[in-house]
Order: sequence, then C-alpha cells, then structure tokens
Amino acid sequence: MRFRPLRRAATILLAALLMTGCASYLRLDPPPAAETEDIPVLGIPNARFWFDADPAPLMREGRMMAERERAAAQGLPLGPQNFLALSGGGDNGAFGAGMMLGWTAAGTRPRFNLVTGISAGALIAPFAFLGPDYDEALRDVFTGQRPQDILLLPHQARAAFALFFGEAIADTSPLSRLIARHANEAMLAAIAAEYAKGRLLLIGTTNLDVQRPVVWNIGAIAASGHPDALSLFRRILLASASIPGAFPPVLVEVQHEGRVFQEMHVDGGASMQVFLYPPSVNPSGQRSQRPRTAHVIRNGRVDVEASRTPRGVLSITRRSAATLLHYSGLGDISRIHLTTLRDGIAFRVAYIGREFDHPRREPFDPAYMQALFAYGFERGRSGDGWRSEPSTVGIMDTP
Repeated sequence: MRFRPLRRAATILLAALLMTGCASYLRLDPPPAAETEDIPVLGIPNARFWFDADPAPLMREGRMMAERERAAAQGLPLGPQNFLALSGGGDNGAFGAGMMLGWTAAGTRPRFNLVTGISAGALIAPFAFLGPDYDEALRDVFTGQRPQDILLLPHQARAAFALFFGEAIADTSPLSRLIARHANEAMLAAIAAEYAKGRLLLIGTTNLDVQRPVVWNIGAIAASGHPDALSLFRRILLASASIPGAFPPVLVEVQHEGRVFQEMHVDGGASMQVFLYPPSVNPSGQRSQRPRTAHVIRNGRVDVEASRTPRGVLSITRRSAATLLHYSGLGDISRIHLTTLRDGIAFRVAYIGREFDHPRREPFDPAYMQALFAYGFERGRSGDGWRSEPSTVGIMDTP
C-alpha cells in the first residue's frame, strides 16, 4: 500500500515526459506518397532523382552533362572520364579524406566528371569534386575536430529518456555549424561553375516517409540561383550524415498544390552504402570510345572485426545492425563492379586494410581519425591502395 503514491507519482511523471516528448517533435505532414516522386524541390525540376525509379530523368541529366562538357571544350578533344564514389563510414571518413590528399601529393589525382557521396562520403564529396584547392579544408573537417565539434551526447539520464521518447540520442548542431562553415556561398558558386562545364556532384539521402533512396543533384541546385539553395545544400549534407536513431533526422520542406509539406530525410546509408549510378542506366547508351574509370572508396574495412558480443538487447541489436551494414556495403560495391564491367568502365576500389589497427577510444576520437587520415594519405600517395576486383575484398590483398 505504501508504494501506491510512489507508483502514482511515477505514472504522472512518465505521462508528462511522454507529452513533452511528443510536443517537441511535431512536424508537418509528408506529401502524398504517390505524388512525392513528382514534386520538385525549390521548383527545380532536376534537383533530385529517385535511385529506384524510372531512369529516364537521370539519363536526361547525363545527356545534358555531355552537351555542357562538349560546349566547355570548345572543339578540343575530350579526355578520359573519371568517376568517384565515396561510401559512408562515420569517423572512418578520415580514410577517404586522407586518400584524396595523398592522391594529390602523388600528382596523379584526376579531375572527376562525376562524384557521388553517402554519409561521411557526402562530407568528403564537395571537396573532392572541387579539387586540390579544397584539400586543406577537407583535412580540417576530418582531423581538426574534437568529438564535441561533431555531436553533443547527453548525460546518462537524458540519454535514457532520448532512447525511449526522443528522436535521437545525440544532437548534431555542432556538425551543422561545421557544415555551415565550409559549405558557404563561395563553395556553392564553385560547384555551379563546374556543373556548367558538364560535371555532376550527387549526394544520397534516404526519405524515411516513403523508404526510398534519393539522389540530390547539387550542381543543379547550386546553378538555380534560388535564394534557399545554400540552405538546402547544407540540409542535404546534414541529412546524408544523420544516422537514424543516433542523430536527429532532417526535415525538407516541399510545396504541392498550395500546401507546405515536410519530408523526413536521414543517412543515405539507410538505403545504400555507396552508389555510382543505377544499373538501369548506361551512361553512354553504348560503349564509349573515351577511357572511363570508376574509383570507389569504402570508408571502412572489408574484413570482419571479431569481438565478444554481450548478451543484451542493445548490444545484440547494435552488433546485428553493424553486420547488416557491413555486408550491405560489400553488396553495393559488387553491384557497382558488375555495372561498370557491363559498360566497359575500368573499376578500382580502395578500403581500410587489415594492417590498420589503431585503437579507437570513442566515436570521432581525434587520435584515431588522425592516424587513419595518415594511413589513407600514404595509401593514396603510394597508389597501392587500389584493387581492381571486388572478389579480392576481405580475402586477398593483391592489386
């Protein structure tokens, strides 16, 4: 009997917490699912593509890309085409960043016709797209930050509340500020200028409302001149890096038939770990006479990391999710390889090798990221980080 008031107080407190949590996460309705695909964002018809949809819009963009490239060449012969796909990987993105700078140091880094990015790869992609002039800014993003410069973790009590009643464990406002510092008007203008020359920068997110992968055409957004283009660019980068549950989702406003809706976007890795172009698309319609090479950087390992899994709901769930993402990423690499093989495109893949074993004390541990950046730099500089067959992934180490 004496515990009844305590139980009643606990029930009232829990109800208050629930109401507070619900009130904090109100959002506008998503657009009608059947019409979502046809709604332009900011009125830009080619601002995004749906990776799992009719490839016609993306193929049309590819033809426009070729036309702009020929116009920019002013009658001069067109050189080889190079494509770059950057995977997700959280703090392992330091590997891909290091690879880019090492590649610059080697003097062999090409100018990419197409750059794609997911999650951590999305944060690398704009710098990789714009070239070596942005190398030091890229270095700063992946080696010049502390964990609190990326995310804010709540204390234990708040973390427990967020786990059950919130939308994320961590607060990504520091990451949002980091993105805003580098993704500025000057960067957007530079991307627009390269888009005019026939180059594409594509960033992937996942639309949770319709459970579909979305590919954002950053060059078209940059070239639109829309006053909200920069804000959208920043939100896309933040959304692509927002791991569901760990980081808050990003809401993107769209207008349809006089109403304002909000789409919920999260980490592109929720639907695919790395992408180049859909298998339903052939970039030239026939085998090109120009040499073409696809470079894939996996910001992660390809061999499994064995460890003891404690018996508990969270540890088992976390380990299972990590296993799912690991093999999903390897499957994405195999899909890209088979597609490039079909289309006569040379294939190269780089990843974190078994020999890298620096300890990681916490997520976004500066010492770990700096060591991984240095490792990636050396692999990029020496050129020995590339493999030509995904069949060697995790099994052999021969180029």
